[in-house]
Amino acid sequence: MATDVATTSLNLDHRKLAMWTFLGSEFLLFGALVASYLLYLDTTAGGPGVEIYDIPFTSISSFVLLMSSLTMVLAHHAHTKGDMRRMRLWILATVGQGAVFLGGQVFEFNVFVREGLTLGTSPFSSAFYVTTGFHGLHVFVGILLLSSLYVLSLTGKVKPSQHVKTEIIGLYWHFVDIVWVIIFTVVYLIPEIAALD
Repeated sequence: MATDVATTSLNLDHRKLAMWTFLGSEFLLFGALVASYLLYLDTTAGGPGVEIYDIPFTSISSFVLLMSSLTMVLAHHAHTKGDMRRMRLWILATVGQGAVFLGGQVFEFNVFVREGLTLGTSPFSSAFYVTTGFHGLHVFVGILLLSSLYVLSLTGKVKPSQHVKTEIIGLYWHFVDIVWVIIFTVVYLIPEIAALD
């Protein structure tokens, strides 16, 4: 049966190639943000710094986000098997975990603001909020994409044979998770370990 999906000379779906290209550019952007954070790590201008981090709380939020990669894989697997009911179930689980992570980030930001760490407090605080907030924005976009996929599958606009759509959104979601591992390690854990010395 003929297909109308365009592929590259290596038989890679153009949509996947476009997503990989986009994610590559996003990785460079996050690399620049993390580098800026490291550059301004000690420029607190007398305001709060890494000592106000709540590592156990952020670790739990991080675990929830990382587990959402598993539910995303299960959603894609169910879609490849044509099990749309199970696919939608795992999509909802992924959305829920992303929402829990975002709720934790909002709570953390509110606590930090009450302790005097605002966007304009210092170069350190600006770098912190821009880096982590931009990641939070990506999680929010991922939730919107997943929610759209859920609704479109309910209305029949995403069919069992169209599992590449779930795969492409899954690539984005896994990217968001991988970037958070880097941010959590560099922004939260390394300064905490360094402060113990």
